Amino acid sequence: MPTNAVYEKPEDLVDVIPVFPLPGALLLPRGQMPLNIFEPRYLAMVDDALRAGHRLIGMIQPDAAHPGLENKPNLYTIGCVGRITQIAETGDGRYLLQLTGIARFQVEDELSVDTPYRQCRVSYSPFTGDFQARKGEDEVDRPSLLRALSDFLKANDLKADWEGIEKAPNEALVNALAMMSPYGTAEKQAMLEAPDLKTRAQILVALTEIELAKKTMGGETPLQ
Repeated sequence: MPTNAVYEKPEDLVDVIPVFPLPGALLLPRGQMPLNIFEPRYLAMVDDALRAGHRLIGMIQPDAAHPGLENKPNLYTIGCVGRITQIAETGDGRYLLQLTGIARFQVEDELSVDTPYRQCRVSYSPFTGDFQARKGEDEVDRPSLLRALSDFLKANDLKADWEGIEKAPNEALVNALAMMSPYGTAEKQAMLEAPDLKTRAQILVALTEIELAKKTMGGETPLQ
């Protein structure tokens, strides 16, 4: 999704950003993530991002394998920064907003701050390819991806807009399916950290095949 701001290189982004730790939440470049913001600390985070003018929030997952403190969990070192591209007030103290992913980042250090939300100094340099739309999508094995998706939908008695899916470019398709996938924190992190779009698609297909195999082993009729 295009934004009103143009980000062509790491230097176009600020290197200190507020971070929103959220298990199972995967934001990817040019993907859209809806958020329902209601906790006071994150309402303040949104207000400050808007006031600062950059409108940026870093989505990052708590590290489930090394949880740390309950009120301040350890974080993975890789996240994705998004820009607030839609926001609405609900009238009951909440914000409904949409983040559009810009680029992944690596946490360099977490700052000691007075704000109720956490802030990190980050580097986007390891992910310069994220600034180039549709990079590497010709390498994606689209037939395998669509086959895995079809099998997953059948196994779970789900429907999909196949006309829209077939028209979607590979980058949009892979990233949307990865973001919507029902897998756990570690699996989502693996897809986030994939070095390229082809690898992300391969991880997504492998996870889907593992999930389907579990259903088969559980006594269901094997998928044809």
